[in-house]
Amino acid sequence: MHGLGNDFVVLDARRQPVAVTPDLARAMADRHRGVGFDQLAVIQPVPESATDVRLVFYNADGSVSGACGNATRCIARYLMDESGANALVLHTERGALQARDAGAGLTAVNMGHAMTDWRDIPLAQAMDTLELPIEGGPTATSMGNPHCTFFVADAEAVDLAGLGPQIEHHPLFPQRTNVQFASVLGNGHIRMRVWERGTGITLASGSSSCATAVAAHRRGLVGERVCIQLDGGKIDIHMTPDGVWMTGPTAHVFDGIWRA
Repeated sequence: MHGLGNDFVVLDARRQPVAVTPDLARAMADRHRGVGFDQLAVIQPVPESATDVRLVFYNADGSVSGACGNATRCIARYLMDESGANALVLHTERGALQARDAGAGLTAVNMGHAMTDWRDIPLAQAMDTLELPIEGGPTATSMGNPHCTFFVADAEAVDLAGLGPQIEHHPLFPQRTNVQFASVLGNGHIRMRVWERGTGITLASGSSSCATAVAAHRRGLVGERVCIQLDGGKIDIHMTPDGVWMTGPTAHVFDGIWRA
């Protein structure tokens, strides 16, 4: 599946358990010898529930990711199409996330409240997360995984392949970080490009879009509703009292069977 070109392998382990190891995740992620993905998502049953599911995410390098917004939207759409429901709850390391059919083929997920305290992101030491002591003064945010957002005049002109891995591994981020370069184009409109922790450049990222919207709002650059223009398309972010909602399209590309 994919959300705006941010692509996923989704393993449905509700009826048959799947033991995912870092080696297995890396093998699947190989776009030449495996299937290829930005993230791997595993759907697991919740023992005490007949309907709820738990989602576990892996990056292309085999590391675990605490959140993956676009994969959550994709799986929500998959499960709603399967059950006929127009709303459901998905359990992740981030917590219980609400999802709903937004109409016109769009799916919305509440990614919960952003975390902005240095301990929650986490950072290596106490500091103001609105403007980090890194060249460019980026903002740090957590949406269940760490994010570092730079506001620049022209996101298109940034050397994402060169700067992305440098910031991902910056000493301030003990768990590494996702990296965004964003340009505010007008009222409620942001152009953003993404380097994802453990994966690299991606066409889109749901949690990065949420983090960028929150960072821009904290800086007074946008209001509560933001349209993020990514390399793969547009996603809408709405910051509400009950959390950060993101709404956008999803695509189910193909089904397959993985034989280890």
